[in-house]
Amino acid sequence: MVLSPLGKIADDCWRKIPEHARNAELGPHVVMPNHVHGILNLRNNSTSSKAVPLKREEREVMDLANQFHKTIGQMRFQNPGKNTVSTIIGGYKSAVSKEARKRRFNFGWQSRFHDHIIRDAEEYQRIADYILNNPARWNG
Repeated sequence: MVLSPLGKIADDCWRKIPEHARNAELGPHVVMPNHVHGILNLRNNSTSSKAVPLKREEREVMDLANQFHKTIGQMRFQNPGKNTVSTIIGGYKSAVSKEARKRRFNFGWQSRFHDHIIRDAEEYQRIADYILNNPARWNG
């Protein structure tokens, strides 16, 4: 894939994600003519030796209990926290947009993004292969 000037901005900004999100490591990625594929590996940021991770069921119960007392507006507009997939991708899209505007590119992102939790090494490899082989399948 030969990147356009805008594609080079998107690629450069992607490579800089770990500078801004210290818990993020980059897996394979590719900038396509009209979309980006990439794997973000997120590390647990806990520095406290006393921190005991909650079981998934406990987190879900706590989340439901915390949501019960919030208004619809509070639930809809709550801050997801730093270094989440949403904030990392939001920051990435913002950085690309800012650089594109500086260079007066006619550019805009779709409002959402697709994410998927990779559950094991086999799935990771399948998705990594898909990303790396995506340019060869491009029909654009």
